Amino acid sequence: MLKLAWKNILHKPLNLLLNILLLSLGVGLISFLFLLNDQLKDKFDKNLAGIDLVIGAKGSPLQMILCSMYHIDNPTGNIKISEATPYLRPNHPLIKQAVPLSLGDSYSGFRIVGTEHNLVELYNGKIAKGKMFNNTLEATIGATVAKQAGLKIGDSFKSTHGFIQDEDMMHDHGSLTVVGILEGSGSVLDQLILCNTGTVWAMHDHEEGPTVINEEEPHDHNEEGHHHNHDHEGHDHSDHDHSGHHDHEDHDHGDHAGHDHEDHNHDHDHHHGHSHNHGHHEHGVSRADLLSHPDKEITSVLLQYKSKTNIHALNMPRTIRDNTEMMAASPAYEINRLYSMMGVGTKVLQSLAFLIAFVSAISIFISLLSSLRERAYELSLIRVMGAKPMQLFMLLIYEGLLLAFIGAVIGFIFSRIAMYFMVGYMGDNYNYEFATGLFNSNDWKILAVSLLIGFVA
Repeated sequence: MLKLAWKNILHKPLNLLLNILLLSLGVGLISFLFLLNDQLKDKFDKNLAGIDLVIGAKGSPLQMILCSMYHIDNPTGNIKISEATPYLRPNHPLIKQAVPLSLGDSYSGFRIVGTEHNLVELYNGKIAKGKMFNNTLEATIGATVAKQAGLKIGDSFKSTHGFIQDEDMMHDHGSLTVVGILEGSGSVLDQLILCNTGTVWAMHDHEEGPTVINEEEPHDHNEEGHHHNHDHEGHDHSDHDHSGHHDHEDHDHGDHAGHDHEDHNHDHDHHHGHSHNHGHHEHGVSRADLLSHPDKEITSVLLQYKSKTNIHALNMPRTIRDNTEMMAASPAYEINRLYSMMGVGTKVLQSLAFLIAFVSAISIFISLLSSLRERAYELSLIRVMGAKPMQLFMLLIYEGLLLAFIGAVIGFIFSRIAMYFMVGYMGDNYNYEFATGLFNSNDWKILAVSLLIGFVA
């Protein structure tokens, strides 16, 4: 009977094509939506990393969250360290951990983030090769960056203003050197180039070209025109004292973090043989150094509370909004709001998919009914040859189930093809790695509903 049912549905190939096409479109669309939602939810949830609050410049809270945590949007602006200092100080009574971020540059489409080592700890990241960044112009890169940009330990590269690959916007000084590569974690770390905040400041400190100050070259303090002011190819180092602190002239470069460069202190360690590259301090910026530059800028701060139930912690966003020039946003709240906004479009597409599946069920029913009428004489002969009524009934059931099964399988193939292109799009535009999803836990449910449609038809 199963073989006869297969022959029957092949007897009218156009009807077969129409029924399968309708059902596969409905199944494919539903399956694709499940795949996409699961992948997006997994990425969003994994990248929350226990962060309770993000502080940044006033603007769109969702934009700030997407930029600072998911790195798929532009910054709302920069904030002065003096404004963020209360939340960056150690031993804050409410804050367990604060992670400063400085954004604004990129390389080969991957974002450069000036930060501290505790950002990697938030995402449970581990070093695969090399070490974590420490000194100025050192970078530790994510696994995806290393793979797609072809970078390895010891390679140097120049950053670009903004997040778009544009050779005209490339910094012509201050190459970053790769000192470490992180293990792939499936988190946002995979697509980031991490360095210290001092590196971001250094890349925007001078626009007139690189200068390497040779430590062994003696400085003639009595030479005419110097008067303790050392001008090295346009780099004005005023008030050179024996502690090695240099004050740099302000350079305003728009919205990139760290473009305000007053009182930039450089610590020169003459006991370790470090050369003074670009006149910048070699040991980066520690938390104490960061707080000692109140007029400089960063992009945002990621916060973790000591207690999520503390009433003062829960009121912190309102306090920041009402009493400072900054804005605070809760990642969990904003991502749920994003889910709800996406949910409207998803529900529309799901409704369309269910409508297509319903039309497909009607089409299969009409096809089987027409076939039954045309084969009345044939079915009578089968009955005369000894077939029971239940066998004839199962013949029709087999036909409906075969149509539904074939339609579901082709629908699954359609959904994977669509997901393949979505993976390519997300990778090209946002550097996010999505899996094509050969199997999804919802596939069994979709297959069961498809077979039910065939059975009912």
